[in-house]
Amino acid sequence: MSVFADLVGQERVVAQLQAAACAADRLVTGEAEGAGGMTHAWLFTGPPGSGRSVAARAFAAALQCERGAGCGHCDDCAQALTGAHPDVAVIVPEGLHLKIKEAREIITRSSRAPTRGRWQVTLIEDADRMEERTSNTLLKAIEEPPPRGVLLLCAPSVEDLLPTIRSRCRLVPLRTPPPEAVASVLVTRDGIDPAMASFAAQAAQGHIGRAKRLATDEETRRERREVLALPRSLQGVGSALAAAEALVATAKEEAAALSVERDAGETESLSRALGAGATGKGMTGGKPKGGAGALKELETRQKDRAKRTQRDALDRALVDLAAFYRDVLQVQLGTGTALVHGDLREQATTIGRATTPESTLRRIDAVLACREALDANVAPLLAVEAMALSLRTG
Repeated sequence: MSVFADLVGQERVVAQLQAAACAADRLVTGEAEGAGGMTHAWLFTGPPGSGRSVAARAFAAALQCERGAGCGHCDDCAQALTGAHPDVAVIVPEGLHLKIKEAREIITRSSRAPTRGRWQVTLIEDADRMEERTSNTLLKAIEEPPPRGVLLLCAPSVEDLLPTIRSRCRLVPLRTPPPEAVASVLVTRDGIDPAMASFAAQAAQGHIGRAKRLATDEETRRERREVLALPRSLQGVGSALAAAEALVATAKEEAAALSVERDAGETESLSRALGAGATGKGMTGGKPKGGAGALKELETRQKDRAKRTQRDALDRALVDLAAFYRDVLQVQLGTGTALVHGDLREQATTIGRATTPESTLRRIDAVLACREALDANVAPLLAVEAMALSLRTG
């Protein structure tokens, strides 16, 4: 099975990346002729759930493949896909932004020759989280690439990166896969019931990872139901503010649930690495001298990651809300197009009859404005309260 097997509905992208991997293989083996399909910097773009990071990881594996095209069976392919390959580094910004210190570490690493594989590959997920000064630092790695260095960037759109960076990258645009393709994968790959797979694929709006969670996790489905019950509860100022507070609190709880076990494991691992519990020279009360700084730095990273996780949870809720109001608009206009939240057709019809298409468009704008406010680092509760007040039906 090819390393590109999990790329759903992206046939053109798969063909582009396979051709580039074959060109890269010819470069490694000394066949320079016909290797023009390969370059040192790539930018994978697409909406959430389109599979941009999946495509980048698969391409990284194909570049290391001993058979030259991402066979999916050799050790290099397997290790690259699982994150165990020594010459494939996957950078995931843990905070709201990729820090300049991290960018400098990326430059240092990408300049090294591969230790075992064919290429030294550095993959940066969420490259749109780079601040301008960080992007300018990273630009050096793109302008002066080593012979076997490859940089893979992932972002929602080309506009999310500086022109100086995107102009030096080869673009790989991905589209949102159709729900039918996502449902087929859930059935064939994950053994999910076809009816549940169809519901999850439609409700997730083509986001493969979220579709799987909706199909397999009752808690995820419950959280979705709570978010989509919000439009019916917004009758007055008091109810709107209460709903906003509940939505933010739910996002915090979800972030805490995701973080607590991971944070504890990281703290314990670092403490052991620093020699916690040992005795002898360099130890004070079972704690290593000088270890407080490292533990403090870890705590700061964990707080940044928790903040980002909360923002991501809120953003998923807002995407669901925007899709619901889009369903309301489709009902009002009688388009006949399949609804994203088809299980809530009755609710959408009720709201649609009580309001106008113009008011529905204003509500969609309010949800999108809230997403932009969160991106601009506005306090979550203030942003969501402003949105909830705009969504009131009374």
